[in-house]
Amino acid sequence: MTDKSVSGAVDRATDSSAFERLARAGHVVSGLLHLLIAYIIFRLAFGSGGSADQSGALGTLAKNPGGKFVLWLAAVAFVAMALWRLAETIVGPHATEPGDGSDSQGKKDASALFDRLKALSLAVVYFAFAFSAVQFARGTGQSSGKQNAGLSARLMENGAGKTLLVVIGLIIIAVGAYHVYKGVTKNFLDDLKVSDGKVVTPLGVVGYTAKGLVLAGAGILVIVASVKSDPSKATGIDGAVKTLGDAPFGQFLLVLAAIGIAAYGVYSFAMARFSRM
Repeated sequence: MTDKSVSGAVDRATDSSAFERLARAGHVVSGLLHLLIAYIIFRLAFGSGGSADQSGALGTLAKNPGGKFVLWLAAVAFVAMALWRLAETIVGPHATEPGDGSDSQGKKDASALFDRLKALSLAVVYFAFAFSAVQFARGTGQSSGKQNAGLSARLMENGAGKTLLVVIGLIIIAVGAYHVYKGVTKNFLDDLKVSDGKVVTPLGVVGYTAKGLVLAGAGILVIVASVKSDPSKATGIDGAVKTLGDAPFGQFLLVLAAIGIAAYGVYSFAMARFSRM
């Protein structure tokens, strides 16, 4: 199959309003999970236990009546969003907006290439979310923190593995920094069909900034774990949040983190309605 035929097939797929609505549902599920993570962080601030990451949110859903059914629906929505991001990887960002992301000669510029790579990385993330949702729906889900620590322990058995962990940590920090940049500069408004607003904009600024700082913290912990050969520190977002709680004024910082992550969750609902796709 030629590149043109593949692109044409993807164009036709993204013309489907049903496919677009299902993909947008991925934002709704993401928003729900972020609100659950915020709830767990808030509980941690006042002495309760829990895993303050995606696995903790999925586990919380699974324990509630009807939660496993919701998880199956979440998996479907995440797969749809992942497929949509793959479509954007092939035809360019905002697949329903022909010509977006190309220069006057129709060639991909540096910005368009970055957008396609970002779409590909998001596709991988959403496929991973879908896989995790299925695991928890089937009752086989595990804590992300424990999985991260186990993988880190295996990588730390040799120098090459430690170097890889440092690289992974730097990538996570870069992703976190990008989130902070996107929030502070309000660059996220480029992803929406609406202009600057009194509700959506503050949610985006606070949400992106808070999520970016937490991600950056997780990346720093990965590097520290590699340097100190201590896999228990490489537990991802959950570890970053709990480390924050151990800092001076930790309870106050955890409450702020909960508010920030909750803001991102509510912003995700706005994304479901107003995102350019």
